[in-house]
Amino acid sequence: MNSTKLTKKLGLLDIFCIASGAMISSGIFILPGLAHARAGPAVIVSYFLAGLLAMMAVLSQAELVSAMPKAGGTYFYVTRSMGPVVGTIDGLLTWFSLCLKTAFALVGMAAFTRILLNMNIHIIAITLCFIFIAINIIGIKEAGKVQIGLVIGLLALMIIYVVSGIPNVNVEYFKDFAPNGMPAVFSTAGFVFVSFGGILKVASIAEEVKNPGRTVPLGMILSLLIVGIFYILVIFVTSGVLGASRLDNSLTPISDGAFVFLGEWGKILLSIAAILAFVSTANAGIMAASRYPLALSRDGLLPDFLKKVNKRFQTPHIAILTTGGIMIVSLFFTLDILVEAASTVLILTYLFSSAAVIVMRQSGLQNYRPQFKSPLYPWVQIIGILGCGFLLFEMGREVLLIVGILVSIALIVYGFYGRIRSRKEFALLYLIERITAKELTTRSLEDELKEIIRERDDISKDRFDELIEKCTVLDIDQTMEMEEFFRLIADEMSPELDIEAEALYGLLLKREKESTTVINPDIALPHIIIQGSGKFGILLARCREGIKFSENALGVKTVFVLVGTRDERNFHLKALAAIAQIVQEVDFERRWITAKNKEGLRDVVLLGKRKR
Repeated sequence: MNSTKLTKKLGLLDIFCIASGAMISSGIFILPGLAHARAGPAVIVSYFLAGLLAMMAVLSQAELVSAMPKAGGTYFYVTRSMGPVVGTIDGLLTWFSLCLKTAFALVGMAAFTRILLNMNIHIIAITLCFIFIAINIIGIKEAGKVQIGLVIGLLALMIIYVVSGIPNVNVEYFKDFAPNGMPAVFSTAGFVFVSFGGILKVASIAEEVKNPGRTVPLGMILSLLIVGIFYILVIFVTSGVLGASRLDNSLTPISDGAFVFLGEWGKILLSIAAILAFVSTANAGIMAASRYPLALSRDGLLPDFLKKVNKRFQTPHIAILTTGGIMIVSLFFTLDILVEAASTVLILTYLFSSAAVIVMRQSGLQNYRPQFKSPLYPWVQIIGILGCGFLLFEMGREVLLIVGILVSIALIVYGFYGRIRSRKEFALLYLIERITAKELTTRSLEDELKEIIRERDDISKDRFDELIEKCTVLDIDQTMEMEEFFRLIADEMSPELDIEAEALYGLLLKREKESTTVINPDIALPHIIIQGSGKFGILLARCREGIKFSENALGVKTVFVLVGTRDERNFHLKALAAIAQIVQEVDFERRWITAKNKEGLRDVVLLGKRKR
């Protein structure tokens, strides 16, 4: 049970359904009535603005998660970008937010269940919480399968609702479109922002996704677009068939709307849909929220027992049980507190995500390699930061007080526990180092990102990698003649190959005279055969000002030297093929020239794309 490694079992459909199922719940089945009372029919605009701002943040999150698909989602990349203090705040707040949102879903589900059964809502909610805890402990793939079935059923019922409802819309209900003015529309956008919190749940389980660099961003963006369209259509129909008198403050707005044009059976059908929606949110919520204490524990910011993974089921059982306990306590909070606290923390998390992209990109980290890049950088991130900040202030003093309390709790946890246990490097240090030219980093973050890329891209080490990891790397600042360079190579490689430096120098010169090893104006591949058996060596060299190989190759900046015995001929050819693939990458030359040091040069080769 001491293992902390999670298995990759989820695909694109799983990701889409986890995100969509987490969003299609309170945002449609409870909040429209409460939001309509605040903004009137202009609640449609509130949802649109909230979705637009969420998209800004999702583009940032998609980039970050494609670069760092690790358990803990936003916590992980906020910590790696802005440090453990901000990471602790984000991690604990997001964990708390997802717990509250899931508790909100369980309360909402129980409220709808009362339409069908006369039972105590807290007993129903607690019972279901235990069921989903058990499902998530048994396995994430099993939880994902449950989610797919729930979401397919939900989307089908939503289509029936929209298609049946549009012909019954009364345009008179839209005449007084914004009765409380635009400030109410903006504040309501902040209030309903929790509707788009499902995306956070996907980021937190990225470590358990197959091909996460592509699958997670695509799933996040697709789910936000499709669910956002459903929000607008469903709320338009609901506002148009109920009007303010019946819709304002209703806790069952969609069921009430279905009753108008589908009758009693429609009300029952949509109540069942609501229950399914809240079930899917609760399932996804426990699944996602539990990965935050796991990630915090891995970094030493929370106790070690929270990072344990069950040997039989390969799930973080202690983190799941702890998360379930917090959700059960949260079930006894009032509805307004659940919604406002969850929305507030979600807005803060999206703000942190936008800031994290800026820090990561400006830090100059060589091994920050997202497979999805946010378009229109940095404007998308700036709009996301300003927009989230604007929503927080528009939501009022009460919300700012909640923020202050939650941040204070996180700072206390970090100050008394995490500060003395966590020593993780973060990108902001690299940015400060870049600006001030002071040595502040040890490359540990670069190494961590390298291992994340290997895990993300399923890169397994082979003999070529092992040689690159221990080979000699030269980083030369001044111009150099080929003969001088070959003498330097011979001196460096002769001890490991057990050959006289002068003999090795002669072989290099002889090989170059037979036919040039320069493959393009910037790259050369000197490779020779030596006497003996079982010997093979590689040397990497960068010459910033260029090596003069010939009159036609005056400025060679990249050199790969391969030296081996005749019995290593097959591997010799494999190594040449590997290098050829690496140097053909579109951005190879840029990465090579901008690498900060010898270890950076080594990483360029180790992370190069090639067949293995």
